[in-house]
Amino acid sequence: MKTRTMLALLILAAACGAVETHAAEKVELELDLPQPMFVGTPKNIRTPNLEKPRGDKERPAFYVPQGTKNVALGKPVTSSDMMPIIGELGLVTDADKEAADGCYVELGPGKQYVQIDLGETYAIHAIVVWHFHSDPRVYRDVVAQVSADKDFVTGVKTVYNNDHDNSIGLGMGKEKEYIETNEGRIMDAGGAQGRYVRLYSNGSTAGEMNHYIEVEVYATPAE
Repeated sequence: MKTRTMLALLILAAACGAVETHAAEKVELELDLPQPMFVGTPKNIRTPNLEKPRGDKERPAFYVPQGTKNVALGKPVTSSDMMPIIGELGLVTDADKEAADGCYVELGPGKQYVQIDLGETYAIHAIVVWHFHSDPRVYRDVVAQVSADKDFVTGVKTVYNNDHDNSIGLGMGKEKEYIETNEGRIMDAGGAQGRYVRLYSNGSTAGEMNHYIEVEVYATPAE
């Protein structure tokens, strides 16, 4: 009886050790942030699905597996609008996150997307997007998807969706709209595996056009 009890305790201890080891493999995602262009919480933005402002509180830490890196850097970008009004699509993955002229791409009005080809399949843990942060605004119907299919017909995983009323036809999302800042928006991809990342938007509180300064995709090799 004692032998069985000791064996059970050893198995439990081993399991706890495995859990602790797994947890220790997580590290905080550290981002290189651009300069802020405004401070404080804007008072004049009205939208029915806006998240509660954090005020002076820091953004909560986000943890990813050790060895995670930005695999979108310098990768090719395509779009629903292949002839942007301002800028070139390559700006989306060029590592320049500043809000100056010449650092962003402007797409046409209404529903638009940018798509990044990562070159191979990865386990994606976080997607970080900077739409435009020269002034406070909210981009509408922000959706992020991951797929192994470049046409996003099969095997599509939606990892972020704040389109609360299904305006763009990709389903009703549970996330809240948010005010753009220099921090960008971290989207939890939960380890979704895919080669392609696609991000949608549908204009903003500042107008009908769509903008992207930078998109980063933090991932590890697929198993």
